[in-house]
Amino acid sequence: MNFISVLSCLSLLLAAAAAQEPQPCVSPPLMSGGFSVSAANGLVMSTGQISYDAFGQRMRVRNYGMAGNQTFALDQLMLFNKKVYYEIDWSKFSCKKKALDTSFIPMHVPSDAKLMGQVFMGSSSSWGMGVLTNTWYGSMPNNGTYMSVFTEIGCIPLTYMGFTPASGWTTVSTFNWVLGNTNPMDYSPPFFCAKSKLEETETPDNMFTALESLAMKTKKEE
Repeated sequence: MNFISVLSCLSLLLAAAAAQEPQPCVSPPLMSGGFSVSAANGLVMSTGQISYDAFGQRMRVRNYGMAGNQTFALDQLMLFNKKVYYEIDWSKFSCKKKALDTSFIPMHVPSDAKLMGQVFMGSSSSWGMGVLTNTWYGSMPNNGTYMSVFTEIGCIPLTYMGFTPASGWTTVSTFNWVLGNTNPMDYSPPFFCAKSKLEETETPDNMFTALESLAMKTKKEE
């Protein structure tokens, strides 16, 4: 009887330990914050603001940075629910409509993601000195891979790294997140985008490859 009791206790301990292992998570549904990007193997460097709406599966990204030796300002509206995104150029009042790959939405940890590890960013020696984070990795279409870092509490995204043979490495670091959106018009295309036609491409872009076309254009101009 004692042996059975010991086995039962061990089973309960193992179940509790398994339950404590980090699980894929979903970020808060409405978020706004800042980010920095290094794309196309370092050819494109930018920083900007991002707004995210999980209810409508929409994201607005405003970039300001450098591509090669040129500066640029790029406004992108990603509509994951419609599988398209818009590249908006306010200086020319022009708009490009492109296909968007929705197999990977960066504001959550995919259910098939694998846990790489759990670490403190900063220090765990005292309260407020660090934050507990989980690092995940997985595969993307077109022989791509990704790695992402989320906080254990709140599932707040911190860092993304993605690789595809066509575009190389893209790194996105986020900061200053707040919960909620302040401007619902962020998710509506400007009026001059109404006549934009979907550009035909062999493979749709995802968040990591959306800057690839700009990088390739810069390479041709150099």
